[in-house]
Amino acid sequence: MKKYQLLALGLFIIISATAQNLYTYPIGVQTYTFRNHFPKGVEKTLDLIKEMGFTEIESSGADGVTTAEFRKLCDARGISIPSTGADFGELTKDPKKIVERAKILGAKFVMCAWIPHQKSAFSLEDAKNAINVFNTAGKILKENGLTLCYHDHGYEFHAYEDGTLLDYMIKNTNPKFVSFEMDVLWTMHGGGADMPITLLKKYPGRFKLLHVKDLKKGVVGDLSGGTPAENDVAVGMGQGNWKEIIKLAKKNGVVHCFIEDESNIEVQNIPLSIAFLKKL
Repeated sequence: MKKYQLLALGLFIIISATAQNLYTYPIGVQTYTFRNHFPKGVEKTLDLIKEMGFTEIESSGADGVTTAEFRKLCDARGISIPSTGADFGELTKDPKKIVERAKILGAKFVMCAWIPHQKSAFSLEDAKNAINVFNTAGKILKENGLTLCYHDHGYEFHAYEDGTLLDYMIKNTNPKFVSFEMDVLWTMHGGGADMPITLLKKYPGRFKLLHVKDLKKGVVGDLSGGTPAENDVAVGMGQGNWKEIIKLAKKNGVVHCFIEDESNIEVQNIPLSIAFLKKL
């Protein structure tokens, strides 16, 4: 057993020897976590992902190998790819290309993590444009057996009517064609520590994917969609009410959870995050 697995297992035994496991999702990771590792070797990085105990990833592949080659490398390590990413421009111009890539990877979900907008503020017009793009592309993806999910990034929480622009987007996208991926850190950063729970309760069935990511205690967020890397901490060490978040995720339709760590100490944080989730 590798050192990462041993560390996670040791922490799990110490803190939760008699606990009933709430977190029953496969242990998944968003491969952006390893953005500094892949350039040093794709196979080496996938070996690291496997050694840490991950059995599924959210990924669009890696530079240096074809999409098909990346899939084969993952298959050889027992790693599945249930979700992949898509750029907003791709969704607008060529959703069929996204379908082709997702099929090669074996993905069932396609997530978009950013809507282009002026740095000063995400506007109602930006939201309306995104709704049109998501509804149109989402229909094409659904016809090909895929589910489109928009990944919130914190800038969508500008107040609008009786809620926020994210509320507006959820209400005006067709639930047959468009679902959502909640990034817990960005949801807290833009909407406050209680917002993940609020949204999971308010919109059962709309969130299919979850980025398991925690925001450092004491950090007061904003609507910029950005925060320094040091504000991304191991899951359970930040502001997230994870017991309630995972309970609601399981109850209200979240299918896959992916740990994502945007810090610069991801190899240190990940075993802690896994151990925390296993002891819930």
